[in-house]
Amino acid sequence: MKMATIPEEQRQWMQEWRETAIFLDEMRRYELAHLTPEQARRDAASVLSIPGGWRNPEAVCGLIEQQAVFRRLRGK
Repeated sequence: MKMATIPEEQRQWMQEWRETAIFLDEMRRYELAHLTPEQARRDAASVLSIPGGWRNPEAVCGLIEQQAVFRRLRGK
């Protein structure tokens, strides 16, 4: 998608994004309202079956780092 360059194109671009955001929110709400327990279990099992878990083990986790700092401080 090319970037809007003149103010009118920018306004139109932003309006399209706003409408898209509203549509996606309505879709999310509809899907959650009509989610069956069976589908929720299948979705959860699918996410949990990803190799290595659902989170990137190499990503830095602030809570883990915070706990490491507390351990070091407690040890002093």
